[in-house]
Amino acid sequence: MKRTVRLGVVLGLAGLVMSTVAACQGASGATPSWTACQGSGLDARQECATISVPLDYENPGGEQVSLAISRIRSAHPDHRRGVLVLVPGGPGGSGLNLPSTEGAALPEAVRDEYDLIGFDPRGIGASAEANCHLAQADLALERLRPWPDADGGITQAVEVQRRVAAACVREGGALVRSIGTRTEARDIDRIREALGESTISAWGRSYGTYVLSVYATLFGERTDRVLLDSNDDPDPDRVERGWLANYAVGVEDRFPDFARWATADGNPDRVAATPEAVRDEFLTLAARLDRDPLPWPGAELSILSGNGLRQILLDAMYDGKRFPFLAQVMNAAARSETLPAARPAPPESQAQRTAAVLVATMCNDVAWPTAVEDYAAAVTENRARYPLTAGLPSGYPPCATWPYPAQPRTVVDATGPSNVLLVQNLRDPATPYSGALNLRRAFGDRARMVAVDAGGHGAYPSPVACANEAVERFLRDGTRPESDLTCR
Repeated sequence: MKRTVRLGVVLGLAGLVMSTVAACQGASGATPSWTACQGSGLDARQECATISVPLDYENPGGEQVSLAISRIRSAHPDHRRGVLVLVPGGPGGSGLNLPSTEGAALPEAVRDEYDLIGFDPRGIGASAEANCHLAQADLALERLRPWPDADGGITQAVEVQRRVAAACVREGGALVRSIGTRTEARDIDRIREALGESTISAWGRSYGTYVLSVYATLFGERTDRVLLDSNDDPDPDRVERGWLANYAVGVEDRFPDFARWATADGNPDRVAATPEAVRDEFLTLAARLDRDPLPWPGAELSILSGNGLRQILLDAMYDGKRFPFLAQVMNAAARSETLPAARPAPPESQAQRTAAVLVATMCNDVAWPTAVEDYAAAVTENRARYPLTAGLPSGYPPCATWPYPAQPRTVVDATGPSNVLLVQNLRDPATPYSGALNLRRAFGDRARMVAVDAGGHGAYPSPVACANEAVERFLRDGTRPESDLTCR
């Protein structure tokens, strides 16, 4: 659950752009009526519209729900190849403003090839709203994610997750029941139809890579160029269960980057003299905060607990720009000094939508085990083996009591056009390289992979030039490396 600005990457979660604008209302039918988008900081060329899609694709002529879509048209229509759909991460990430934000990272030669298309998935932002009306405290990632209790047990975690599931079942209605990856893939195909395109190119990051993998499986003949950035393991029997488990591996892969940074001479936020000492300091401090949390006015739960520190670590692993905040919190807590100002929580309305979509996608995509004792045993084992994440990757989810059947499984395979390029950091905390290799193997000769000797979540744009060159060449003219490539 990956690449989000605060929630949802959650498991999203990693640096996602959350929509702060509403799409202007267009026609209610399939043909978009484009008007200027509302909001600040947007490319002046970005336009917004709404389209209608079936609430239930088993009943396509029944109730419809709205999707907010956006576009920035190619500045050179004579060069235009088609559309490039930008698929957000999460589950629970907004994508309406991606043409203005992530689209700006593309070089002009690439932007000239495409109209850039964004959208808010159902449940999110300016699209039809999903809401479980969770208690405000349960929206904090320290609660919403299945962190074990301070003593390593899961009694309190089970109580929280059952409460979350019950709220989504009670309050979420048919929209929450409809949300899932196969549904989002079908929604993307309705966007394609509304745009009048026979095929689409697309760029998905994090959870968006799985959405596009499912799209390329269900609608392969409707794909042109498919760029997958920071890739989810597509195991059809595990999907989100596997992604949660992968945090254990991904954080261990990434932590040495932080530990080296935190020992550098001249670093004003230096934590310790050696990387090993940084790790020991973190584990010791987290254990102390499990026993004796510190008051933290302004934080979502008003305290800094052991799980609160672990959640800050998890957030920081996504992007090296977040390393200083983690180090500052560690140093202040270790020295009993005033903690730095807590990062502001997202607006509650945004957090509610993100949480609803996250829970719905996790629980509707795949069946989860139900026995509490099995989770308790798995947490104990995982906590001992991967102490940095302290059992979270095996934690008890809301899906353990989800009453609805899972959507049909999707098996990503080598059937279809050879038009997929994967780009992947070697030290990604949320979608680790080992899981990305499974997606690469699933696609077979349909795909090539560009692995990047870098850390963090999100491989393009990259500090490594050869990775950028490979991505941009693919988007410009469809050329992929002859074989998988590692950029160092």
